[in-house]
Amino acid sequence: MVSVQSEGRREELLVPSSVKIVVAGGFGVGKTTMVGAVSEITPLRTEELLTEAGEEIDDLAGVEGKNTTTVALDFGRITINPELVLYLFGTPGQDRFWFMWDELAYGSIGAVVLVDTRRLDAGFGAIDFFERRGIPFVVAVNCFDDGHTYTADEMRQALDVADAVPLVLCDARDRESCKSVLVRVIEHAMNRLDVMA
Repeated sequence: MVSVQSEGRREELLVPSSVKIVVAGGFGVGKTTMVGAVSEITPLRTEELLTEAGEEIDDLAGVEGKNTTTVALDFGRITINPELVLYLFGTPGQDRFWFMWDELAYGSIGAVVLVDTRRLDAGFGAIDFFERRGIPFVVAVNCFDDGHTYTADEMRQALDVADAVPLVLCDARDRESCKSVLVRVIEHAMNRLDVMA
């Protein structure tokens, strides 16, 4: 709250807090889709067409229909309530663009590591990235229609994720589902701060 004087009256203005959340994960897991589904503004996207030059580098197993890829970042914004605005930064998924992740993660309160049950191994790099930097993160399992169905315990074990890390199911195309994931990231980050205090 900020106080201002106006015509002899003291008024309280609500100035929202803004926080940064990173949406990360492997190639083709739905990061761009998630940022776009939940953003209240037209998201900034840096997608380019996949080319023949990347055929030897990009593994399209499980995402054969994919024809574009993020080459820098996705950016979106969502107002959770009048006091809290989230700025979302989606990372590129291919290993060759990971040099940007430190810059994108700088100043974030937490992250969503989005994984795809068709290719769970694509989540290892993102999980390792946030664990090594001590950034609170939530593993969000994007439930694709043609994906495998596993229990939360099976996924936690396959990804080697500690019990303290929240694991949630989501649909990256659905705004409400994505909002729930973001709220879980905020709660997890706040709980980590309380434990450290």
